[in-house]
Amino acid sequence: MASAATTNATRLNSGATAPGQLTANPVRPAAAIPAATTPATALPAPQIASKGMSAPAILVRDVHKTFDSTEQRGRGRAVEVLRGIDLIVGQHEIVALIGPNGSGKSTLLRIIGGLLAPDQGRVELGGEPVVGPSGRAAFVFQDPRLLPWRDAVSNIRLPLEFAGWPRSRQDARTAELLDLVGLGDFAGARPHELSGGMRQRVAIARALALEPSVLLLDEPFSALDALNRERFNAELLELWARTETAILLVTHSISEAIFLADRAVVLAPGPGRVVADIAIDLPRPRVLDDLDAQAVGEIGRAIRRHLVAQDDRLKIAPGRTASSG
Repeated sequence: MASAATTNATRLNSGATAPGQLTANPVRPAAAIPAATTPATALPAPQIASKGMSAPAILVRDVHKTFDSTEQRGRGRAVEVLRGIDLIVGQHEIVALIGPNGSGKSTLLRIIGGLLAPDQGRVELGGEPVVGPSGRAAFVFQDPRLLPWRDAVSNIRLPLEFAGWPRSRQDARTAELLDLVGLGDFAGARPHELSGGMRQRVAIARALALEPSVLLLDEPFSALDALNRERFNAELLELWARTETAILLVTHSISEAIFLADRAVVLAPGPGRVVADIAIDLPRPRVLDDLDAQAVGEIGRAIRRHLVAQDDRLKIAPGRTASSG
């Protein structure tokens, strides 16, 4: 797969909107795609699908999380954010978390990454329990969170410095990462000299610096306009094809979930819980034209049905169906 997804650094730096050298395979018929209408109460326990590995990249089993809040009258109350979350992400798999605000998507990412502890349940990365932040998982947020006084290469170098890598090894790794994200000509540029997309590429390179087994993406491209967002989705797939990293992606975009992921896991709010785990049965490598295929429409309708069922604001007006507009 890696040979079919070679990064074109010139195209990346020029800002061209074409997705590059990816080649599409024929799209499988829509009939092959599960309808995913199983009710939440009947969802089976996740199965390990780790592509030949003995342990999945991510295992979440019966995770609960409650936060303390304060009402206007000053009395504390508990807010249940997650209830009984089960999730599996296989080795080198991409899974999208999609759901309305308040469904606990970002909280779940922070628990998986070791930034928060669950109140109940267990989380494992590569078969090892998560007891705090580690080099096995790395985050990319909507805001790149780059240090403004550091140039691109120094921002990428930061986790290597914290890890105590010798300078020669840091230099080799940062050069490799700059080439990977197509920013070799911008190594000395500071964040204010880079476009929003370039800053996000620096953030991704920094996240990959210590070769994590899991990349946790919290709406990394939501601040970009629609065309650039599609382009960076295609480039993210190119980067993923050249690494051994599994990806768990939080998104509000159905089309983004379909284009990037192997599965879309739908969360419902109040408290957050899994209501559907939908296979995205499209071949790889993918191109943006695949989003126009009949199969994609079937997957999108399956995801949307579950989202609508959990949010009254999305209910279809009387006399219309979910597929009529």
